Order: sequence, then structure tokens, then C-alpha cells
Amino acid sequence: MDLSDFDYFLPSELIAQTPVEPRDRAKLMVVDRQTGKWQSTIFSNLPQFLQSPDILIVNNSKVLPARLMGHKLKTGGKIEVLLEHKLASPNYQERWRCLIGGNRPKMGLIINFSSDLTGQIIGEEADGVFIVEFNKTGSDFWSTIYNIGEMPLPPYIKADETIIKQAVKDYQTVYAQDNKVGSVAAPTAGLHFTKELLRCIKAMGVEIVEVTLHIGLGTFGPVSSENIKEQRLHEELVDISAQKINQLVKYHKEGRRLIAVGTTSVRVLEGVVAQFIDSPAVEDWLAPIDLFIYPGFEFRLLDGLITNFHLPKSSLMMLVSAWAGTDLIKKAYAAAIAENYRFFSYGDAMLLV
Repeated sequence: MDLSDFDYFLPSELIAQTPVEPRDRAKLMVVDRQTGKWQSTIFSNLPQFLQSPDILIVNNSKVLPARLMGHKLKTGGKIEVLLEHKLASPNYQERWRCLIGGNRPKMGLIINFSSDLTGQIIGEEADGVFIVEFNKTGSDFWSTIYNIGEMPLPPYIKADETIIKQAVKDYQTVYAQDNKVGSVAAPTAGLHFTKELLRCIKAMGVEIVEVTLHIGLGTFGPVSSENIKEQRLHEELVDISAQKINQLVKYHKEGRRLIAVGTTSVRVLEGVVAQFIDSPAVEDWLAPIDLFIYPGFEFRLLDGLITNFHLPKSSLMMLVSAWAGTDLIKKAYAAAIAENYRFFSYGDAMLLV
């Protein structure tokens, strides 16, 4: 199984640059894994493919305005910093793991982000990841970040000032929780839901269970190993209570369909909840996981997946191939391209059941 097995050609004009309005008017391709057949509809028709007592699992992590534009203190040169996640700090400073673009910066470099916010590079990890310590903490730090930070749109979106400003609303699910801030990318399958559509789904007896996985730097990183079994993914923090773990295990044992909204919800189900299927001792989980799902993976809980169309050779392409089969995914993607579906973060969706 090689990296090339997950490659495909995508015309650049099919890379969505903005979301459709309203959100639930995006196209939806419904794929039956057993028959290999698919049909096209729109996302607002999703309830037609659900039934009571299905369970939808959604990732309620909220995207932080993680992209900071700064200037080097000594030279004034521009530098871009992407916050990934906060680290423990012995002196209670805001110490963050960050992705820094451009040439490799020097240790000790001080960056000015605003008139009163600076950061200093105090450590380095692999692949352009650095440790930055800021001069503000707590609410002072966060108020500044929300004032100067930008939403971290992926690089294939050629964002102008209008798109960047609109991303504060567009690049966030309607169910993202203010007390679950921590992602550097949106769980994009969830972008298609409106509050009205969620009300409709709940009214038909489908229960919605919220879990939390904070999407990290790994979502921007390509799979680089030709032999994908040698690839390691960045860790991402999962926050889920024992009560919800028990609830999902119970639903599984009752035979209720567990349908994940997005690949991040799959990772919570299969990377955390599945560990407790036969365990009498369940505790709250607040820890990172680095689960890499590719063909050959044995799913234990997943019964359906709502997802977007993913980048070639990406770990997400491998996950959906593991769920539906590589050949079927290739055929479905080819059909989507032929029918001018829109791809990637702001693009259209699939339901794989």
C-alpha cells in the first residue's frame, strides 16, 4: 500500500474558495458502501437518510484565531506564526507550540505582534514547529489574540481581506462551544449544518452527541512516507467525559447507528471510546491521541460518516478509504469531479453508510 494509491487529479477550479449560502445548500453525495451505488442531493436533505434512533456525533471544538502576523524586533522583517496549542509553563507564562512560516528563525528571536504583545522563540521541535513564550497571560493574552488574530484558513483558499474577515463566521460550526476553544482548523464536515437543520434532525428522534477533539498542526501536514505504515501523525487533544463514553458504548450495544460528522469525530470514537467497549472502569478522558486510520483498520463503533472531499495523498483520504474501500472512494471522487462538486474545506459533502 503506497502513497500513490490515494492520489487523484483535481481541476483547480473545483477547490472551493468560499462556502455556499445558506450552508445546507451544499451538494451531498450519498454513498452506499454495500452496493457501491451513490446519488446526488443537497445537504438540507440529510434527514431523508437518517432515522430514529440514529446518533450523530459532532466535534464541538471551536477554532481560535490562530494566525498571527508579526515583525522581527531587530530587523522589522515580517513573520507569520500559527498557534497550535498551549503548553504547561513553570512561570505561568503563555507558552505555545507554534508553526512558523518562512526561513528558520533563530532561538531567542523576539517578535512584535502589536504595540503590547510580543513573543520570544525559546525552543524548537521538528518540521518547522517552535515553542514561543508570550509576554501576556490569561484574559489579557486572549483579548489581544481575538483582536489581532486571523482565522487559520488553509493555504489552498486564496483569501482576500473580505474572505479573511468573513471567516470569523464562515470557518466555524454553528455548534462550536465557547468553552471548547482549541482548534487551528475547523471540523469542516460540520460547516454544512445550520441551526434549523439541527432542530429538524433532533425533532425526528435523532440524538446529537457532542465530543471534543482540538484539531492541530497535523491537519496541515502532508503524508510524506511512500510507505504509509511508516507515517506518524501529530497528536491532537481529546476531551470527553466518562458519561459520554458510557453513553456511546451503550448506544453501540443497543444497535443504534453511530454516524460521525467528520473524520475528527471518527478519531474520538475509534481512538478513545472503542477502548472502553468491554471495560467496566471508565474515566474522563483529557489526553492526546495520534490514531492513524488507513485501509486495513478494523472499525469497532462507526456505522456512518459525513465528510468533505479531501486532499490527494492526505491522511483524511486514507481514513475514508479505510471506511468505504479505496476503489469505491476513487470512483465516487471521479463522479464528484465529473458533476462539478466543490472540494476541500468550503466544499461539498459525502455521506458514507
